[in-house]
Amino acid sequence: MRKHLLAIALIITGAPGCDNVGWGGIDFEVLPPAEPEASAVAEVEGEEERERIPGPVLLAGTRTEERGDFVVVGEVRPDGLHTFPDPDYPEDTDRLGELTAPGAEWTVFSEGVRVGRLVVERAGPAADFCGERTAVSGILELVPSAAGAERLLALPAPDGDDRPREPYGEIQHVYDQRVASLQVAGEAIREYGARWPTQGVLDAREHIQAFRLRDAPGESVAATFVVNDQLAVAPPAASAWALFVVAEQVGGEYVEAFTWYRNVEVEGKGAPRYFDHFDWDGDGSDEILLDVFGANRRWFAALSRREGTWVRTFRDTCDAP
Repeated sequence: MRKHLLAIALIITGAPGCDNVGWGGIDFEVLPPAEPEASAVAEVEGEEERERIPGPVLLAGTRTEERGDFVVVGEVRPDGLHTFPDPDYPEDTDRLGELTAPGAEWTVFSEGVRVGRLVVERAGPAADFCGERTAVSGILELVPSAAGAERLLALPAPDGDDRPREPYGEIQHVYDQRVASLQVAGEAIREYGARWPTQGVLDAREHIQAFRLRDAPGESVAATFVVNDQLAVAPPAASAWALFVVAEQVGGEYVEAFTWYRNVEVEGKGAPRYFDHFDWDGDGSDEILLDVFGANRRWFAALSRREGTWVRTFRDTCDAP
């Protein structure tokens, strides 16, 4: 048996504020707990008093001639997008009112670059979107090269005006990209065990978009395939499914970068479509925003690159698992 020796520190002299106790002829003192160092106290108090720092709010919208119609997507925080306004922070409601008041200005982006400005004229509830989303409408001022841009993103002017101006260019998909989207989709259909499209994979492709990411060596292409369904807010037919794929150019070939399969019978309808890409958190890597269509409502989802792999980092409240 291992023996443990107990060492007792003896204090012979008395001290103010301490109790002298006698025990078996031995006098010792019960001292009060030592005071923490000033730096430790400051650190604890700092944690308790640390306030939430509001992040930029992201809008997604479309252009009709000189007007833009946008919807609030969410708040950009260090770990990704979050619902905005957040029910846990009542002050978000006041902030939203200021950001969407007539005359409020937003910096507009498309294809990952800054292309102009939005001046708010009116705001109200967003139709067709789940949750209590806010829609914003106003006048667009776009650079001449982006006059034809249709899908747009926006940040509040104080947050977006520090982004550098870069050349704007819309990329049209080419034959190799269209073929790559079909190949990636065909492999994914087999891997997921989905029902093969009656008329073939090409007939199931409802949308395709080529784009260039700032942190990728080549171009990328995104496509959505649906069976017994459509890219719209509408009820699906029986045995419907949707498949979203992204392929990236590596050398002279296109390889699978991301796939998202939705079986209506298992998860309900949620057909994703590429909306736009943009480095909205300013970390040097573009994120991808998806527009998702359900049976009765639509919502947003977002993809971010984590350690070289694309993952869903934002699923809207009405698409929560």
